Amino acid sequence: MLSIASDIDALARFGRALADPIRCRILLALREAPAHPADLAEELDISRTRLSNHLACLRDCGIVVAVPEGRRVRYELADARLGHALDDLRGAVLAVEADRTCPDADEKGCC
Repeated sequence: MLSIASDIDALARFGRALADPIRCRILLALREAPAHPADLAEELDISRTRLSNHLACLRDCGIVVAVPEGRRVRYELADARLGHALDDLRGAVLAVEADRTCPDADEKGCC
């Protein structure tokens, strides 16, 4: 039973990380390469304060890690498999979206 609970917790944390479009953009950027906060803020065209809040959430979820580099910090995905998971998830969602099976999706807003 404990492993099911930890599986659910891990998926919930990943879902929480993906629940915000800015965090998705951060994850996709970090999937390409590790980055410093100032560079990420510029690339994503958001304030450093806003970026910092989202990075804190992603750190708390265990999705990204902060790697000290002298007086600077570089952010990267906590595990390379997360980048592959993002690619797989994005591919699956796009494939399902292209072949919607719910005829009432537009009316109900469910899919």
